Amino acid sequence: MPATQGDGKPFLTEEELNKDPEAVFHILEKVGEGSYGQVVKAMHLRTSTVCAIKMIPIENDLNESIKEISMMMGCDSNYVVNFFGSYLKDEQLWIVMEYCGAGSVSDIMNLTRRTLSEDQIATICVMVLRGLVYLHERRKIHRDIKAGNILLNVRGEAKLADFGVAGQLTDAMSKRNTVIGTPFWMAPEVIQEVGYGTGADIWSLGITCIEMAEGRPPYYNIHPMRAIFMIPTKPPPTLENAARFSGRFQQFIARCLTKNPAERPTAEMLL
Repeated sequence: MPATQGDGKPFLTEEELNKDPEAVFHILEKVGEGSYGQVVKAMHLRTSTVCAIKMIPIENDLNESIKEISMMMGCDSNYVVNFFGSYLKDEQLWIVMEYCGAGSVSDIMNLTRRTLSEDQIATICVMVLRGLVYLHERRKIHRDIKAGNILLNVRGEAKLADFGVAGQLTDAMSKRNTVIGTPFWMAPEVIQEVGYGTGADIWSLGITCIEMAEGRPPYYNIHPMRAIFMIPTKPPPTLENAARFSGRFQQFIARCLTKNPAERPTAEMLL
C-alpha cells in the first residue's frame, strides 16, 4: 500500500515503488550526512514534489532501518514526518520521506548562533506534544527527542523525525529495557534499565526545552559516560539563568523532568 501525501492521495504508485528510484526521482543536493549514511533533497519527477531521501548503506544495521520504516509507515499525523516509500538500490536502502525545508531546530540555532525565545519554544513544544500524543496513543515511543530531531517545514510547522531508535510498545512487552538514544537527553529510568514507557519522551522534551533556551543540554560539557552516571543520581536539571525566564516556563520544564516516571505528566496533560 503506497503511503499518502497528507491529503489522502497516494504519492508513490505501486508501479513507481517497483522501478529504479533514479527513474522516479531527480536528486537535487545532499542536505545531511552522518554515521547512518546521507540525506538528499530530491524531486519526484511525475509530480515535481520535493522530498527527502535517507540513503543507508546495507552494511549498517538493516534491522534498525527496517524498524524505522515500519514505525514511520504506521504514522499519519501533521506532527510526524511523512513516510512515502522505500527502495533497495546499489547496496543502499533509500527511505523516501517528507522534506522539511527549514531543517532541524538544532540547525536553525547553529546557523543563527542564537537560542530560541520562550514564545518560539512554546510554539514548538505544542507541536511536539501533539506528535507525542499521536505516537503514545498508538503505543509507540520515539526515544530520541532532541532539537536535532525536530524538523521545521517552510511554514514553520514542527514535525518529529528520525525514528532510527523509536520503539513499539506491545502488550507482551509494555516496558522497554534497552538503552538507546542520546545520553544527555535520556530519562533516568532509561539509563538505569529498569524498564520505561512513554514518559521517557516527556523527560527528553524537558531537556530539549533547556537545549532550545540555552543552546545546549545539561551536562553537555562533561563526558557522556559521566553524564550517564549523573542523570539518575543528581536532582533534575534546571535552567542555568532562571531569572531570564517566566515561572510558567520553569514549571513546565520541572513537570517534564519529574524524576519518578509514574508521577511525570503525559503529553496530553502538558498540552
